[in-house]
Amino acid sequence: MTTRTLLLPVALVCLGTAGACLHHMGAGRTAPGTAPDAGAAWSPPASAIPSATPTATPAPPAIPQYLQKVAQGLALNDLIDLALRNNPDTRAAWSAARAAAADLGSQRGAYYPTIFGQESTSRVKGSAVGGQFTFHSTTTNPSVVLNYLLLDFGGRKAAVAEARQALIAADWTHNAAIQTAVLQVEQAYYQYLNARALEGAEQAAVKEAQASVDAAERRHDSGLSTIADVLQAKTALSQAQLSLETVQGQIQVIRGVLATAVGLPANTPFEVDIPVQEVPLTEGTDQVDRLIEHAQARRPDLAAARARVMKADAHTDRARAQDRPNLTTSVNGGRIYYAPDYNYQDTYGLAFLLTVPIFNGLTYQYNVFKAEAEAEASRAQLASLEQQVIFQVWSSYYNQKTATQRVQTSRDLLQSAQQSFEVVSARYKAGVGSILDVLTAESALASARAQETQARTDWFLSMAQLAHDTGTLWTKGEQTMGGQP
Repeated sequence: MTTRTLLLPVALVCLGTAGACLHHMGAGRTAPGTAPDAGAAWSPPASAIPSATPTATPAPPAIPQYLQKVAQGLALNDLIDLALRNNPDTRAAWSAARAAAADLGSQRGAYYPTIFGQESTSRVKGSAVGGQFTFHSTTTNPSVVLNYLLLDFGGRKAAVAEARQALIAADWTHNAAIQTAVLQVEQAYYQYLNARALEGAEQAAVKEAQASVDAAERRHDSGLSTIADVLQAKTALSQAQLSLETVQGQIQVIRGVLATAVGLPANTPFEVDIPVQEVPLTEGTDQVDRLIEHAQARRPDLAAARARVMKADAHTDRARAQDRPNLTTSVNGGRIYYAPDYNYQDTYGLAFLLTVPIFNGLTYQYNVFKAEAEAEASRAQLASLEQQVIFQVWSSYYNQKTATQRVQTSRDLLQSAQQSFEVVSARYKAGVGSILDVLTAESALASARAQETQARTDWFLSMAQLAHDTGTLWTKGEQTMGGQP
């Protein structure tokens, strides 16, 4: 036995022994690796730490050129326009819809034949007459092959239907992302307006508190009151100034929230137009049952869920078709060239292939069971979403009704508090009444202003939420499925 013959089994034994003794992952092959155990933090190597200054940093979203002139006074429609251009959620949903459209185009390719060319070159050394003669043969065979699926008992049709419903669901999901983006902008916008209105109310409260301090000091200088009145008035002034500073800080925070909602960095310089508008309380809403009907017909997320149910049904049909026969045909034509003279011979062929599944370990049957279970799950999810939609519309409807009543009541409260403060302040300046009456009326007036401002904001927010829950917040995107997200 030669040495070479002995080396082969020894090498196999060594490899088998090495594989059996391997109980830990090699650090070199699994770099950058993991933490040593579940309770220890992973220490990244230098190669896994991203550079602090990447070579290609995408430019942050910016205000378009046509809005630069009004960037110091953006209206709600301008903010919505910015959000629909910059919002990453709408871009992601749009890209998912485009991917689903490409998948549908890919599935429809099954209705067309596949045609491909191929070429093979072979060189053969042969012998004849017991090896007394040897020869070499070189052949070149270019050919064209056409394959076509003639019949598959609905599998191809089900695959196209599944991809089509997936595209419809992705499109409705894109529309839902648009409505959510619009709602987020409107919520941030009205919260910003509320903060600015509260700033005005607190500024008025500071002026009134300062007037109370001046009145208390005049009465004290005239000997009509004690220093306690002046100190109490100054305390109220400090509290009013503190409230004003708090609101001004909140304005900057809410402004950052609004910038984020429109897809801009929080430090982007822009201002929001503060409209002077009354709450249109006369603008009525339909009955709740009619609004629920509108939601069931227009909610894009509900339409997407229905499309997913139809997609699951098509997937079930596709799974059932896997266990059925299919018939394909193949046509080929070519030419064989023989070296060295390159004589040739034309070849062609036509074949029909009938494939009948007999046994596959019950894989196809269990695929059907899985598809049927997934279809039932999608129907249950649709039923759950329908219940949620009804509740959301119901809740938003009565929130809007309550907000309308609160606006009317807060207006009456503000009017009464204003009149009470004017009377009490006039009596105190005339030397009648105490500073406690003035401070109490002043506090009640400031609270009434804040409640009236909040009630107005809640009314606009409730209307926006109701429009979103009924699927009517933003219908432009549903009507124009264009090329921009």
